[in-house]
Amino acid sequence: MKHYTNSDYALNKHSLGIVYKFADGIVEITLEDYLASNPAKTEADFEKLKVFSDNDYYSGDRATYRQTWKDILYPEVDEVLKETDISAEETFFDGLDLLREDCERQIKMDFAHQILNQLTEVQRRRYIMHKIQGLTTRQIAEIEGSKQQSIMESLQAAEKKIKKVLSKG
Repeated sequence: MKHYTNSDYALNKHSLGIVYKFADGIVEITLEDYLASNPAKTEADFEKLKVFSDNDYYSGDRATYRQTWKDILYPEVDEVLKETDISAEETFFDGLDLLREDCERQIKMDFAHQILNQLTEVQRRRYIMHKIQGLTTRQIAEIEGSKQQSIMESLQAAEKKIKKVLSKG
């Protein structure tokens, strides 16, 4: 949890688990914790929850930013208004841009899930561990008790499938 001072969003995003920050401390739920307390759930369920958590923190971070930039001292208001002079139309179109960005982000997430669903469960798990969580093939092999060569072959096969799907789309 190296980026915990930046923001709650950074704390969650840079963690392999799902992070909850409370007034009296920080709690991280790892994949192992999640699966142990939810035996009917899978690693894919955890990844969906992690993505949702990251997006939720991101939305909160952006909302906080949009609100706090407005928090300026009264004597400075006239100065800022003169410098920015933002019209109602610009505010409206900025809102549309944010809505468009949210829609684009959701479309990309749906597409990513469709691509990942083309992989076998082993390929998907290894691909997520390698590309999203940033683990090396050696680390994945140690976690799974497999040979590093098997991990590399699995990742190559996954990338080949992904390229095939992308070339069709």
